[in-house]
Amino acid sequence: MNMLSFLGETPTVALKKAQEECGEEAIVISTKKISSAKDGNKDMYEVVVALEDDNAPTQKKNYTKKIITKDPKKDEKFQASVYDFRAEILKMQDAIGQVQKTLWDPKSQLYDLTIPPEFADMYNLFEQNEFDQEMTYTIMKKTIRQLPVSLKANPKKVNDFFKLILRRIIPVKHEIPLRKHQRKITMMVGPTGVGKTTTIAKLAARYAYKLGQNYKVGIVTLDSFRVGAIEQLQAYTNIMRLPLEVVKNPEDLIEALLRLKDCNYIFIDTAGSSQYDVDKIELINEYQNRVEDLPIEKILVLPANVKQSDLTDIYANYSRLNIDYLTFTKLDETKSFGNLISFAHKTKKSITYFSVGQNVPDDLIVSDASFLIDCFMNNSCPRR
Repeated sequence: MNMLSFLGETPTVALKKAQEECGEEAIVISTKKISSAKDGNKDMYEVVVALEDDNAPTQKKNYTKKIITKDPKKDEKFQASVYDFRAEILKMQDAIGQVQKTLWDPKSQLYDLTIPPEFADMYNLFEQNEFDQEMTYTIMKKTIRQLPVSLKANPKKVNDFFKLILRRIIPVKHEIPLRKHQRKITMMVGPTGVGKTTTIAKLAARYAYKLGQNYKVGIVTLDSFRVGAIEQLQAYTNIMRLPLEVVKNPEDLIEALLRLKDCNYIFIDTAGSSQYDVDKIELINEYQNRVEDLPIEKILVLPANVKQSDLTDIYANYSRLNIDYLTFTKLDETKSFGNLISFAHKTKKSITYFSVGQNVPDDLIVSDASFLIDCFMNNSCPRR
């Protein structure tokens, strides 16, 4: 039995040298720090591994090592004790690997923060959810400083603390149903295919039938570009027995709204377009300018299954419409939700609703921070 010592500036570097020299058969005996930067030297760690004679390395490497040869016949007790603790040694190797996963990628320039082992699972969850790196750094640093030491050993307490922080940064607009004789006009805007029309149908059904208030609901569509758009809305309004106004020119919008003056809720569907098609977005502005005296709430509808850079591009171009709130769709088509949380927080726009499927009107959830946090924690969208 041979025991070999390998040195490195971190435990990971020393262990890697041992694995390169001795292969996977080597058994880690100990890992310890032998010098510190505080003493004017470099940080240096020593990893000692045990290797049977048959597996001894045949080539020398260009790093420092020392070899202590033991007589197997005289050291049978030591050999037996090593194998008795093999499971524990393997656990230690796994722990080192876990620590390695918690180190920041130097490319992110956030390498001054080392994640404690008790936060490793949560850190990996932030990475899996494609959470904004800068926000992840801030949250981790704040938690490391503020969470009492007595709670860090309790995984549930750690999770609860992170949930509390997330709840504080998610902007939510709570649904407040109208009083009698009140009126509200909502315009849904956003790129093609994000689910504006389906979301309007869900909202119309919710206010007309599901809240128990017998609200009068009307729908206006400005989408005369997309094939089948009017027919889709016509099918929904026929089933729900709701009035539908089709407007093809900006100057006709005021007349359509006047015809729906008895409605408590009016939802305006707009034509979708690429976020880079500025002309079509400006056309929506022309419709708005015709009714600028009326308070119209603008909601940007965004798909949950795109990366944050795409969300940022969409918002940058649609913000010329003076967006008030956000609605996220397609939550059932993704497993990453950190982009939604960090995007909403950075834009300071509150979330109104979540769409979690195509079923009208059931697959609609009123904005709730706890719901989005559950999606984040479980990497999936729970059905309610």
